[in-house]
Amino acid sequence: MDPHDETAPGLDLGPAARQIQELIGPIDDLRLAGPTPCPDYAVRELLGHLHGLTVAFRDAAYKKPGPTTDTSPTSALPVLPADWRETLPPLLDELVTAWRTPAALEGMTRVGGMDLPGRVAGAVALNELVVHGWDLARATGQEFRADEASLRSSEAVLAPGDDDRSGPEAIFGPPVPVPAGAPPVDRVIALSGRRPDWQPGG
Repeated sequence: MDPHDETAPGLDLGPAARQIQELIGPIDDLRLAGPTPCPDYAVRELLGHLHGLTVAFRDAAYKKPGPTTDTSPTSALPVLPADWRETLPPLLDELVTAWRTPAALEGMTRVGGMDLPGRVAGAVALNELVVHGWDLARATGQEFRADEASLRSSEAVLAPGDDDRSGPEAIFGPPVPVPAGAPPVDRVIALSGRRPDWQPGG
């Protein structure tokens, strides 16, 4: 699905959000210091990033300007709230509800300090859940499951454009080669600059 196609149906963030909610349960405090596929993030920072982006993209759906949508995600290392186990799951539900509102996909919005068309911002939000859901699953030794529609949307978001310096590569890094016929999830993860075979300590 092309996120720039204004005739495309609305995006459903539900499956990707539910996957993250399921992954959170088994994570104990001992895992918070473990490595992740994001070189600058331990599990603690990855969860903090997920917490922050969930709030930011929820507010972006409602066209709500302020610190949550004006702050760049690279401005500081994410801080994980002490009550994240209680607050992150309902925040993910709020994010899903926000992007099911038809007005969320209309006009322009702001997130991460950038102005984007609403439909593009929604697709970026879904991609963040997919890629960082994979990060979280791989970092904590859990199974990652992604629905086909979410993977198609992520692949469209991450596909190299005419100016890679201002596209996904500027955020995620250069794509990693994968064999012909690689599974869709491996293609998406490779486009995000990650090795699909990444393992903690590997």
